[in-house]
Amino acid sequence: MQYNSNKFIIDRVEGNIAVCEDNKGNMININIKYIIGKIKEGSVIIKKNSLYYIDENLTKKRKKEIEELVKGLWVE
Repeated sequence: MQYNSNKFIIDRVEGNIAVCEDNKGNMININIKYIIGKIKEGSVIIKKNSLYYIDENLTKKRKKEIEELVKGLWVE
């Protein structure tokens, strides 16, 4: 999935801080009071002005891409 510098992936939540990864693999801490939407690990957020918004469409697309990547890893 391609994403630019205003998009981040929520790696985990520690108290009131969302630890997020940018497109270069850098980790940044964002106070959850600045994130609009349901905060979950793996969600894609987009920065607009001083707030961050959950992007449900990109989150679903990312989840589907990950599922496709791991599909063939396990032999049943």
